[in-house]
Amino acid sequence: MAEIKKTSVTVDLDYPLEHEGREVKTLSFRRMKAKDALVAEGENNQAKAGYLLFAALAGVDVELIMELDIEDLEKIGEEITPLMGKSAAVALEERKRAASQSSGAT
Repeated sequence: MAEIKKTSVTVDLDYPLEHEGREVKTLSFRRMKAKDALVAEGENNQAKAGYLLFAALAGVDVELIMELDIEDLEKIGEEITPLMGKSAAVALEERKRAASQSSGAT
């Protein structure tokens, strides 16, 4: 039987926020398209590049993504990885590993 791939993911925020006069409690993300790989072209800051990609996939302003609580941002990264293809999943794991090594975690 063929595996059914998700086309979108809705993430409930643990720390809702106010943005443009409304409370944001959830964000919905669509599957990544090839053109989305270019969203952050020329952006030298990796974190900002990730924020730009998340914003594109959610169809929101990058300012909203930048105001998220860090725990919600990490949760989003984990939950939308299946929408981003195999190379994104590998990149996410490498970033997690690098972050844990730099923080002294084992």
